[in-house]
Amino acid sequence: MGDVLAGNHAVWEFDSDSILIRFARGMRTPRTPRLLHALGARRIPFEALSGVTVSATGSGGKRDAVVLHAVPRPGADPLMEAAAGQLRAAWDPYRLVLAADRSGQVAEFAGALRDRLGPEAAEPAGRFLVRVPEPPLQLKAYDARLAFDGSAVTFHWSRTGATSTKWKAGDQRYALSALTGVEWRSPEGPGGHLRLLPRDATGDPRPDHDLAAAVFGVGYGAVHESLPFAAAVLAALRGRTPVASVPAPASAGGHSRAHADERLHHLNELHGAGLLTDAEYAALRDRFAADTAQA
Repeated sequence: MGDVLAGNHAVWEFDSDSILIRFARGMRTPRTPRLLHALGARRIPFEALSGVTVSATGSGGKRDAVVLHAVPRPGADPLMEAAAGQLRAAWDPYRLVLAADRSGQVAEFAGALRDRLGPEAAEPAGRFLVRVPEPPLQLKAYDARLAFDGSAVTFHWSRTGATSTKWKAGDQRYALSALTGVEWRSPEGPGGHLRLLPRDATGDPRPDHDLAAAVFGVGYGAVHESLPFAAAVLAALRGRTPVASVPAPASAGGHSRAHADERLHHLNELHGAGLLTDAEYAALRDRFAADTAQA
């Protein structure tokens, strides 16, 4: 079986532990969707996948096609987590379309890919496994210019697009440590926006009045620009090391032991929410255990 499969908008290639997907404009195919063109290339570890499907489209004509679809595990790819099912099929980076007469090759490729999936494929991923664009990043929305430097997101309001609520409040800056999540609503539907979810505040439900939200519009916040931006913020948020939010060891003696369970419970909550990586969780857990043993 070949290790490379070329479709309408992408080339999939086997590597030792992953699939390398290169998105490109085909000579004799429709223009590559702008999101795929913006992604350029993506390396998808086998451990980030939950399954593989093959399906046919058409009804026996020359334009019939076969579709290879790799299904990402929930929680494995920040891009797909941010998209939350809002991408149209043609923009799905895990979907490869080929001519129907290549169905045999597709079936072989899909079988080989299935053979590389591990026993964890049926479970949600405990951390992000697929990389997304890294900061610094910028995004132009209808009512603001957004910048993400890796540690904080800044909103610079537009004089002509922002509501008086936002303009009077002035530009806003949100550190990752103050956020719990990111909400992206596709600009292709009504109410498109990007909203940050602050930890200690409740924003206005109207995106055009929420100081932690930017509104999209025609020509502003396009999918190929806003979705990678949202995914980058989400990935950085989940990958940060919020050690300061973990309770510090208590004083020696029975008081420390009395609080050991509480501290471990809080640590488990942070890990479960994706705010600690597996390695960070293990290191802090072992440190707490050592502190308690010495008390």
